[in-house]
Amino acid sequence: MTHYNPDTRQNISLHATPSSTTLAANASVLTQLPFEQQDDFDQATRGFVGTIADQAIVNAQGQVVWDLAPYDFLSTQSAPPTVHPSLWRQARLNYIHGLFKVTDRIYQVRGLDLSNMTIIEGDTGLIIIDPLTSLETAHASLQLYYAHFAPRPVRAVIYTHSHTDHYGGVKGVVSEDDVEAGKVQILAPADFMAHAVSENVFAGNAMSRRAMYMYGALLPKSELGQVDAGLGKTIPLGTITLIPPTDTIRQSGEWRTIDGVEMEFLMAMNTEAPSEMLIFFPQFQALCAAEDMTHTLHNLYTLRGAEVRDPVSWWKTINETIERFGSRTEVVFAQHHWPTWGQAQILTFLKKQRDLYKYLHDQTLRLINHGYTMLEVAEKIQLPAELAQCWYNRGYYGSVNHNVKGIYQKYLGFYSSNPADLHPLPPEEAARKYVEYMGGPEQIMQKARRSFDAGEYRWVAQVMHHVVFADPTLQPARELLAATFEQLAYQCENPTWRNEYLMGALELRQGHAITSSTKTDSPDVIKAMTIDMLLDYLGIRLNGPKANGKSIALNLSFSDTNQRYAIQLENSALTYTPDKQFARPDATLTLSRAILDAINLGATTFENEIAFNAIQIQGDKNKVLELLSLMDTFEPTFNVVTP
Repeated sequence: MTHYNPDTRQNISLHATPSSTTLAANASVLTQLPFEQQDDFDQATRGFVGTIADQAIVNAQGQVVWDLAPYDFLSTQSAPPTVHPSLWRQARLNYIHGLFKVTDRIYQVRGLDLSNMTIIEGDTGLIIIDPLTSLETAHASLQLYYAHFAPRPVRAVIYTHSHTDHYGGVKGVVSEDDVEAGKVQILAPADFMAHAVSENVFAGNAMSRRAMYMYGALLPKSELGQVDAGLGKTIPLGTITLIPPTDTIRQSGEWRTIDGVEMEFLMAMNTEAPSEMLIFFPQFQALCAAEDMTHTLHNLYTLRGAEVRDPVSWWKTINETIERFGSRTEVVFAQHHWPTWGQAQILTFLKKQRDLYKYLHDQTLRLINHGYTMLEVAEKIQLPAELAQCWYNRGYYGSVNHNVKGIYQKYLGFYSSNPADLHPLPPEEAARKYVEYMGGPEQIMQKARRSFDAGEYRWVAQVMHHVVFADPTLQPARELLAATFEQLAYQCENPTWRNEYLMGALELRQGHAITSSTKTDSPDVIKAMTIDMLLDYLGIRLNGPKANGKSIALNLSFSDTNQRYAIQLENSALTYTPDKQFARPDATLTLSRAILDAINLGATTFENEIAFNAIQIQGDKNKVLELLSLMDTFEPTFNVVTP
């Protein structure tokens, strides 16, 4: 397995030039969309207060976790030939950064993270909405506010929803001690902790690896590389923290008054996140739209992988927002992008975002009921002009194509109902057969190069994928597939698609990065897991084939929390029952929750703690060690574009 060092990524050779097909495709976009409209640039710069002097944000060790300087190439107004003009426009908007006044007593820090941090001035202190992804970027954002206004204590933090970029920086703005002492409130929607933790751990290794492709954080920032991530520039490589909420919003219509600021909440569950809420501020005639109404078509299915979002809940939430707050709102701001001002403009924005998700849902189901398969539906659906011509409906994060596939998946799953698709060969075996049937790799590459010259890049990618999977050591095949991915990338309006293609090209040429992206299963996330969740994750790690025929019964007792569990390995499945102990277990383990957390974080091992007697065992110690030997360790840089 070859590797590259991401610390040298600015020197990585991405040197392909756009083909004549790519040049023509990108040039045609200029006549298809209303590039003469400049309102978004006016709104994105409105209320500018100031920005940080040094565009780089570093952690305690001096390592850069966020740096805008590499994006200086975006200062040019006209798109280069290697970037889709619509994407270039969005990338330039997302490059506008600093502290901005939204309306009286409401400010936002934008462009110092993938997400925005909103700062509301209370009577005596501050209320923070969504403290970004990392401790470092959140701290820098608060210090930016303090550089322009007298420092005041943070009285409350509000998490609008359960995604990492909206809570991960909380310890950069408040301390856990102040929260525990009651000096700071933390509000979140119902089921926040369960979703924040489970999404980042249970499939966290796979999601983190896939996020490297989706966000392109390891790509060089350039006209040939990463230019944007749709919602913002990219993800910071900082420290993810989490403090559990002290107050929960459970139903629409609930009110809170914190430090003199009145808030009315609207639940938005199962929209952009499974746990989400919107906030209306009647004193300021301002609506926080969380992440449900932003300046992009959002993800119903996300390329990093997650449960498919519900477009019905989404459009109905926006419709209820219009009915509850539309006539009272003079500014709507979200936790990504820039605000929209003016009631007429806001109502148009909300209605067209509502109809965007309604259209995709209904038209997908219409074509499904005509018998079209997932790929056919995705090719057929295009937005009508009255929706497609709105910049905030363009596919900068979600796309019509992959969202439609997500809706199909939600209703019908993976199977097309054609028996040929029911039990296909796995990729490597199928690849060898394809290559053999098509006359061998050399003949395939000769034909593929002709198709490449004809601009048939989607087809070349399909074909060359099989050649690479049949023989990943064949460098000419890897080079041709990489070049194909680059041309597809240069034509992408969607930056996450561009990043996916360019990361694939990079790894085909250079190998894997020697470091991973930001780990979402951070110490605070592990600490927030319930014992049930930790045992669920232990079951996920169990290697079922290795466990075949084995039977182990253990009692588990936590010395500091007085929780007890009966754990059973039987039928190659690991199950557990809370508040139970076996009468005759193979062994009984007694330990503290802190020790278990340290083990899950990789700071120590069960074996070490058993040796030091921090884990006490009564009974057959070998049964415990046998169970531990059946656990898989997940490789954070598993193969993606090669077998």
